[in-house]
Formats: sequence, structure tokens, C-alpha cells
Amino acid sequence: MCGITGIYAFNDLGAFHMINLSAATDALSQRGPDSRGSFALDRVGLGHRRLSIIDTSYRGHQPMSDPSGRYTIVFNGEIYNYKSLRQPLEAAGISFESGTDTEVLLQLYIREGAACLQKLNGFFAFAIYDQQEDCLFVARDRMGIKPLHYFLDDDKLIFASELKSVLAYGIQKEIDYTSLLQYLQFNYIPGPASILRGVQKLLPGHSIEIKAGATRVEQWYKLPHPQPASTLSYEQQQAKLRELLEQSVQRRLVADVPLGSFLSGGIDSSVIATLASRHTDKLTTFSIGYRDEKFFDETHYARAVAKKLGTDHHVFSLSNQDLYAELHTILHYIDEPFADSSAIPVSILSQRTRQYATVALSGDGADELFSGYNKHMAYYRALHPGTRENMVNAGAALWKALPKSRNSKFGNLFRQLDRFARISKLSPAERYWQLAQYSGKEQAMAWLHPDRREQVLHDDYQ
Repeated sequence: MCGITGIYAFNDLGAFHMINLSAATDALSQRGPDSRGSFALDRVGLGHRRLSIIDTSYRGHQPMSDPSGRYTIVFNGEIYNYKSLRQPLEAAGISFESGTDTEVLLQLYIREGAACLQKLNGFFAFAIYDQQEDCLFVARDRMGIKPLHYFLDDDKLIFASELKSVLAYGIQKEIDYTSLLQYLQFNYIPGPASILRGVQKLLPGHSIEIKAGATRVEQWYKLPHPQPASTLSYEQQQAKLRELLEQSVQRRLVADVPLGSFLSGGIDSSVIATLASRHTDKLTTFSIGYRDEKFFDETHYARAVAKKLGTDHHVFSLSNQDLYAELHTILHYIDEPFADSSAIPVSILSQRTRQYATVALSGDGADELFSGYNKHMAYYRALHPGTRENMVNAGAALWKALPKSRNSKFGNLFRQLDRFARISKLSPAERYWQLAQYSGKEQAMAWLHPDRREQVLHDDYQ
């Protein structure tokens, strides 16, 4: 994990904000503790904080320029296929001064421009400035794994890996109440919005180009939908899935620093750890336990998987006080409202894992990819009701009256039954919208101050 930031000023008023480039770069220090660098020329500034993963020497420091000095890059992420991309570049006579994927990306962009994005296998956010053309190109990976925020007005474009870096340039800080309404409904703020008016998240698979004074935001990748029907049999599809997972994990094991894997004992992290253990001599795994909350403690599953795989397993057992002590650090770091309580233990897990490893694999994203959440199953069952679903719908009045809670087995069951009975009556589009919410729109509006409700653009995000 690294941090990038930058500014492109369209006029002298915008250029005044370049005095804050150093502060904006320092605001990203937690993302990149290993080195710090900046680049400034006329009305363009780039900043970088590095966490060294590949070629940890000074040759990998950023901002990085090509030998001619025309092109300069700041890059956050990892290009898994950089070695195969490097080979044809070397065959074409390109000499490399480092072993980094950053330099490969820079040289590939010099040769192919924005078309290079189609060849990248990895996750990334980067910016490249071309002095000769006075062109700034900024891009984010297909799935939006690496974050990138930006602020654009008549005077300047500002971008950064985190909101706190954007704010360091001295822009006006004003809450976007439409975004606040979204947060109260979903417990997070979906892109492209942010909690601050005027600051947006660059959407996954999108890029920004400033050239000849014009700014263009484009979508360079779109997830194919609907997918064409597969001609493979079920057994062949299973084998293909195993092959793809194996390749995916193996690519992520390329690092010049200690590497491990988070292991909760669930399906997702256990599959990742199993595959990773096949390609490492002695995989190190890490788990979080909850001493005061046995209902949520799953360390016995993680230990069982670790024993089966023969990993060097570490369990960090947390008390409620450990979680409370981390709360203010989390609130500072996440920049905008985000109500997923798992952020607290994941933060602690990451901090303690850092004592043993610089990089850790995880199973994040599997539920989205394989429809692993309860809302996905509820949606499917509402579309294809059977005897059980019809019985749940018939008991709607009972489920509504029973006590509901996420913190107990039966309370959570009653909550789910009540919710299913309610969403079954809705259209498919409304049904998924409701399943994705934690609070309904009317309830969320009631939490806003009456003076602010008028500012909310009710249908801006629907």
C-alpha cells in the first residue's frame, strides 16, 4: 500500500494551492512509511509515499521519471503481470534501471498511452505527467480496489488516495447532505460521491485526462453484462474456477518482503490460505479472536485450518477494551462515515500482522463475486418462492411483532424473517434496493435536521 497525491492548476489562482503539496504528501504517511518524494513543475505537482514491496531499493522511489525526464509517474498498487509486460519492452530496446512494476507501467504508457490499461493485470491508482504535451493522465483499476479521490473546479484538479490529503490543499470543507442521506441508509457512501461537496471518488475502471486545457473523465473498463452462456459442463467449470483461483493467488505471492495471509476459518480466507500454502515453504497466517464476545469468536475454525495446512499461525485475542481503544484511530483514518464495525478488528489485525509480514492476503471480495451475502439469497428466494418462502410470507404479522436483534441467534432470525416478508411484496428493483439498506429512506430523512432536508436531492442517486 502506497499513497499518491497531485495537483494540476489551470491558472495562477489554482497554482497558489501548490504550496500545500508537501502537507498533502505527508497526510499519506500511514500508507507509505518507507520513503517520501515529490515533483513540482510550473503548475503541476505530484507527491508519493511508498510502502516497498517489489525492489525495495532506492531505485523504486517515486515520483519516478523516464531517462529523458519527459514523463513522471506516481503509482499505488501492484501489476501482477509486470514481468511478462517487461519482456517485449526489453526486446524493443528499452533499458530498465529498477526491478519495479512502476517502471514497467511508465514505459508501457510511454509506448501505448491510455491503451496500456487494457494490458494491466493488477490493482492500481496512478498518475503520469507528460511535460512535452503538458498532459496529466490519472487512472483507477477495473474493480476500484485502490482508492482515488479528486476535486475539480475552474482553477485546478486535485487528486489523492485519501480525503485527508485532498483537504490538505486548503479546499473548502462542506458536508454533502445527499451523501449523508446515503450513509444513513447504507452505512457507507457509494461512489462517485463522498461526504464532502465537490470531492468525488474516481469510479472503478475510469480515468481522467487533462490535455490542452480540457479535462475528460472516461470509462476505460466495463464489466461485461450479461455474461454469455458457458459451453463448459459443470465439472469443467469447477476445474476452470480452481485454475483461476490458483493463478490469482500465485500472482499475489510475488514480493520482496515477508508475506502472510489472514485466516478467519471461513470458506473465503481458508481457500486463499490453502492455495497460498502450496506455493510457499511455510505460510504465516493471522487471526483475530474476541475474548469478551464468544458468539463472534471463530478462532477455533482458524486454528483447525492452520493445523491442517501446517502454517505458522498467530492468533491475536482482543478484549472489548482493545476495540474501544482503537476507535478514535479508525475514525481519523477512514476520512468519511463508514459504519462497518469490522473495520476496527481488521485495523488491529493489520497493525499486529505488520510485526511479522508486510503483505497479507485475504478473502475480501468473494461474497460480492459469488453472491455470498444473505441479501443475495433472499433476493433469489423472493424471485423463486417455494413452500418455505410462502410460509414466511404468511407469518408476516408474527415476525413484525417479535423482538429483533443482530446480536443474538433468535433475534437475528426474527429480523431476517420480518425483512424477507416485507421485501417479497416489492418489485425486483425495489427489492434489491431495500435489501442493500440498513435503514429506509424515510427513517434516514427523519435523522437529518429539518433545515437540511431541503438540501437533499432525493433522486440524485437512484
